[in-house]
Amino acid sequence: MDILKTFSFELPTRIEYGVGCASRLSKELSILGAKKPMIVTDKGIVDSGLLKNITVLLDEADIHYDLFNGVEPNPRDENVHRGAEMARNLQNDCLIAIGGGSSIDCAKGISIIATHGGRIQDFQGADKVFGTPLPIITIPTTAGSGSEVTFSSVITDTKEKTKFSVRSTKIAAKVAICDPELTVTMPKNLTAATGMDALTHAIEGYTANCSEPIANALGPYAVELIFKYLRRAVAKGNDIEARAGMLTGSILAAISFSHSDVAAVHCIAEALGGMYDKPHGVCNAVCLPEIMDYSRDYCTSKYARLASAMSLQFSSEEEGAIAAVKEVRKLSKDVGIPSFTSFEIPESNFREIAVKSCENLSNASNPRVLTIDDYMVILKKLASK
Repeated sequence: MDILKTFSFELPTRIEYGVGCASRLSKELSILGAKKPMIVTDKGIVDSGLLKNITVLLDEADIHYDLFNGVEPNPRDENVHRGAEMARNLQNDCLIAIGGGSSIDCAKGISIIATHGGRIQDFQGADKVFGTPLPIITIPTTAGSGSEVTFSSVITDTKEKTKFSVRSTKIAAKVAICDPELTVTMPKNLTAATGMDALTHAIEGYTANCSEPIANALGPYAVELIFKYLRRAVAKGNDIEARAGMLTGSILAAISFSHSDVAAVHCIAEALGGMYDKPHGVCNAVCLPEIMDYSRDYCTSKYARLASAMSLQFSSEEEGAIAAVKEVRKLSKDVGIPSFTSFEIPESNFREIAVKSCENLSNASNPRVLTIDDYMVILKKLASK
């Protein structure tokens, strides 16, 4: 690490964390001066009954709210536009995003379009938001995306079948209410996928070419927490200590990568999500060990430090780096992540995936900057296992 490297750090979101802290919601709305919030979530949160844990708090405080539950996985541009139209028509003055990364990313998009107009694609890239979006309160119900504390939003362009990012501190939540109790109802497969998503954030944020001291400090500790608690959270959903450990790890990983970058794992995962609508966490989990192995010689020292965070014993940095890759592969298998072949993607489509992966701006952040041919090698390796 170059200690003379220039960097900037800002965490615009205040974090309120703790078992039972969801009860703070009405107080947080009062702090914002919000009188007419709109809840942004998905039908799964509604159908599971989890939303009632939140709406009862609003009802008890006699706070009127509107509900937009039209968020889909890998949130679409059209989800954003419909939600924004609803918020404008109802004159909502605040958004409460409840759910995983899809609901929270969608809410960030809604906050922009409801106040700025246009299409969400108009704000693609960094620092394109010049006005003041609707304020957002985030309440995560998964431990994975970390979107509750980041200032980026990933949206699917339904026409182009690609994912794109909107990045601005103006879309960061004013406050993230992080209550581990809200994650205990996650089924095993979602716990595993979101947990591996958080692990990917921690590893890529730490090993990215553009990482800085804060990312370097938080990433390994996030890895330590995830390795300590993910298997427990998958095995026993009501293990509140494991759920708390995973939520904390997810938050730290998100702060790490949002002040660094993601890398080649996300390049492939975002291509798969945009083209085939595959679950983001599963895509990351499937690709992570193979990308790590392919990049290992380019960040041996950092991988060895991650091996220490995983409580592995080794006699050299090279040995530690190899052990770290093996341990990530083992964790993925232990928590039941499916193989790449379960996606049933024909090899004839690999080149298009490779091209889109290579075009992703985060490709430049991978320790080993990959070419289209490199991605083809990786995809073929994934397909052979």
